[in-house]
Amino acid sequence: MAETFDIAIVGAGITGCAIARQLARYDLSICVVEAANDIALGASKANGGLVHAGYDPAPGTVKAQVNARGCELYGTWAQELGFLFCRTGSMVLGFNDEDGAQLEQLRCNGLANGVPELSIVGPDRIHELEPRASADATCALWCPSTGFVDPFEVAIAALENAVANGVTFMRSAPVEAIEVAGSGDDGCFTLATPAGNVRCRYLINAAGNGAAGISHMAGAEELQMVWRQGNIVVLDKEPRTLMPLYPVPTPVSKGVIVTGTVHGNTVITATATVREPDDTQTYASDVNALLTGARKLVPDLDTRRVVRAFAGGRPVIQGTNDFFIGQSAVMPGLFQAVGIQSPGVASAPAIAERMEHVMREEGVELHERADWNPIRREPDDFDRAPLARKEELIESDPAWGQIVCRCETVPEAEIVAAIRRRPGAISVEGVKRRCRAGMGRCQSGFCQSRVVAILARELGCDPSEVLLEDARSWLVEGPLKGVR
Repeated sequence: MAETFDIAIVGAGITGCAIARQLARYDLSICVVEAANDIALGASKANGGLVHAGYDPAPGTVKAQVNARGCELYGTWAQELGFLFCRTGSMVLGFNDEDGAQLEQLRCNGLANGVPELSIVGPDRIHELEPRASADATCALWCPSTGFVDPFEVAIAALENAVANGVTFMRSAPVEAIEVAGSGDDGCFTLATPAGNVRCRYLINAAGNGAAGISHMAGAEELQMVWRQGNIVVLDKEPRTLMPLYPVPTPVSKGVIVTGTVHGNTVITATATVREPDDTQTYASDVNALLTGARKLVPDLDTRRVVRAFAGGRPVIQGTNDFFIGQSAVMPGLFQAVGIQSPGVASAPAIAERMEHVMREEGVELHERADWNPIRREPDDFDRAPLARKEELIESDPAWGQIVCRCETVPEAEIVAAIRRRPGAISVEGVKRRCRAGMGRCQSGFCQSRVVAILARELGCDPSEVLLEDARSWLVEGPLKGVR
């Protein structure tokens, strides 16, 4: 028997989670169906987390319509959902007259797209805003509204809030087939998954790089997706967080960007190379291109401080560089949020808002629930907590004083809380994304065995059954040292 919902959302990336949170305020039964075993394991995990302001998209595109609005909404979303968001502003650096002309074009784009307070500044103002910016920069586009987040933290926060408001989350549930019965208000979709079948009146396709397959199975648009791979490099923490610095963009990419993060690291993001689907390997040529590009923007950047390099794929629709957000022109009741490449993170709150408007316009009845609660309390972060709060936490539970991850100062109690949240972590990487255990300079070298032991205890399984991330990614074979 299939469980029945009003709406099923395929994909628990930042787009699907944002849509789930937006629609959870209405008197509807909603299910988020995710192929992987956790939230934000696709493009939402493998990107730099920049909340682009919206001056880059061509005016009139869907990207242009949702980017600036999404950036604007981040202040409210961060406050309501309790995730970290830094609105630092950014600069696009120019080094000659030709760059200056392109910066003026970007400024005009931004004004057309509704980006506030854009201006072209000279060398003195550049170094006042970011002292480490290259002394060779002759001009820059200054944009005060740019910021950055941890994209997986946003997705996790949005889905936690959605689940608290009654949304169901199905993990490890790749859609294997879709049966369509009837059409319009009388129709329904039945999704076949290994975790059980799901029946729904309305289906939202937010499956990222898997969106073409969902559209095909539902009998809708035949989409072709391009895997535009991006390599990214993470540097150790700096005493002072860098403002995002961009080069003048190319037709297919914003170029190599240097930015700070909400936790004080520096990220160099990202290459843009078309490769075979699902290629998440890092390439020496790409990493070298990132380091070279970064040093052009920040000459004193110590690129020996790399702690991690990783790669992901942007879900690009072949033949267009734009988003597709709307009801399918072929299959009534199927709503598409497809091709959400950059600036997908920045646009996520506005994509969710736009999906709500589209569904309302197409006749979906949306009646607000009396018990809707938009607030998700930010989990305690021991590393960032004031001393008085640290003492209070340790007094409440001594496990708050048992530090497991020394690099990020993560105690045992914080890891336990990450596992017990709804939906909580069920893998080592799931713990890492929720509380940063293993995210520091040693990259789990000292704390991983203890995280495995805590997961095994909390999940009621043997350490040999604990996963690093995906299915079959076991870490332990035989007894785990120090575990009784």
